[in-house]
Amino acid sequence: MAAFELDARLAADTLPFGDFPLCRILLMNDAQYPWWILVPRRVGVREIYELNDADQSQLLRESVLFGRALMQAYSGEKLNVAALGNVVPQLHIHHVVRFRGDPAWPAPVWGRAPAQPYREMDQRQCCTLLATQLGDRYTPV
Repeated sequence: MAAFELDARLAADTLPFGDFPLCRILLMNDAQYPWWILVPRRVGVREIYELNDADQSQLLRESVLFGRALMQAYSGEKLNVAALGNVVPQLHIHHVVRFRGDPAWPAPVWGRAPAQPYREMDQRQCCTLLATQLGDRYTPV
């Protein structure tokens, strides 16, 4: 049986944060937005419907838990959740906290402006903020 491997583009564009029981948690390396990604650790899965029933339910639980933690951590005005996969075929779910006045508001964040990578200090602060909200409900990587 093949082992889970993160798509090379996701690995290049994100920073590892942790794991839920099903999903790897990644921080998009773009400091313009609180932009996080959940990736179910299942080999060869491109779409939610391809997950078995138990994994579909677990994905929903993790996404809801994660979205709630993000909105509490960042006090956002809107949470955008999307599974596009047009560029990266591996199933991954974007969770983007939005604010009026962010660089793309009210349009989608994709392709609006070049990414602005996190400075190390800002990345640590961002991860600490979310870790505080999640507590022991995830495993750091």
